[in-house]
Amino acid sequence: MSSDAYDIGVMVAHPDDEVLWCGGLLLAHPEWRARIGTLCRAGDPDRAPRFRAVLARLGADGGMRDADDGPEQAPLAAAEVRAAVLALLGEERYDLLLTHGPAGEYTRHRRHEEVSRAVTALWLDGRLRARRLWLFAYEDGRRRYLPRPDAGAHRCAPLPPAVWREKSRLIREVYGFAGESWEARAAPRAEAFWCFDAPDALGAWLAHWREMHEGAGAL
Repeated sequence: MSSDAYDIGVMVAHPDDEVLWCGGLLLAHPEWRARIGTLCRAGDPDRAPRFRAVLARLGADGGMRDADDGPEQAPLAAAEVRAAVLALLGEERYDLLLTHGPAGEYTRHRRHEEVSRAVTALWLDGRLRARRLWLFAYEDGRRRYLPRPDAGAHRCAPLPPAVWREKSRLIREVYGFAGESWEARAAPRAEAFWCFDAPDALGAWLAHWREMHEGAGAL
């Protein structure tokens, strides 16, 4: 990663996703100016203050929305999700945007997919301004194992031990997940991304990805 990438935008579905899927990258670069947005849980009296504590540890700015996050995962209108993304991230010009992959990181959470579609659409049409976009690149074999880096990821880097310890601490001590919880066990020790330097490259990759996954139940 070039040292000139200082302004970072991170858009996730839930508070804790920013630590799970790219927390090591952010911890490894305390010089970055990060803004982190989350689509859900602004009204959660437990998770919202924990998210603010994580922002403070990362030295990041950020905000939350309170989109429906009920267990039935009723679809959200695309316009609603895009409006939330723009409200949280849309005023800045970033060196790098980070967000969910098109099928999320595990099987299955609709909000991850919806955030991915919103961010990629907004970058493709220029309403989110960034030099680069990276999508989280993990898969769980359709629930056969915990999320792991996708074999096709453009970038995959193991976390240095000190960075991993701090990432794990944020999950367990700040977000409050027990050591045997899914979140604590799933947090990747290597972080992986699909990386794009131009909207055209993303558009071609998404078209190929959708063709490969058509009928697989990912979307």
